[in-house]
Amino acid sequence: MIAAIVGPSGAGKDTLIAGACAAWPDLRLARRVITRPSDAGGEDFDGVTPARFDALRDGGHFALDWQAHGLCYGIPHDQLTGPAVIFNGSRAALPQAVARLPGLRVILITAPADVLARRLAARGREGASDIAARLQRADFAMPPGIPYLTVCNDACPAQGTARLLAALQPDRGAR
Repeated sequence: MIAAIVGPSGAGKDTLIAGACAAWPDLRLARRVITRPSDAGGEDFDGVTPARFDALRDGGHFALDWQAHGLCYGIPHDQLTGPAVIFNGSRAALPQAVARLPGLRVILITAPADVLARRLAARGREGASDIAARLQRADFAMPPGIPYLTVCNDACPAQGTARLLAALQPDRGAR
């Protein structure tokens, strides 16, 4: 099983992903390659220069790549092996992801706008105008024709993690 975890900034994707991986030992998070410094904080990723990213992409290193928020993101082929793998993806890249990764499960993690705003402000990474721009993108529609499950992360991390784990179960249908 390979699952793409998508959703707006501040929805708590990283928190729920970490909780799911801790609760399900066979679940593995694919490590992303991103064009930002490795010491920028947040998730564990491989930071590269734009030139290095382009070389990796052009060399066929990525199973999937996209651009968002002025950065390039890539998922290396070797990160998508194992019985259960998830990756933090982009809603805009889902058509490409579904085409390249047959059987991909898609899970949208979201939260009410006021919760997103509080979480973004608490991160302390962006100013008010950047937060406002991220909140405007929070309602980005899922691409048509792509089945997905929605996980509302509006409560404590334990409850959100439980909801994500339930969505990752293979016997659940897409909505």
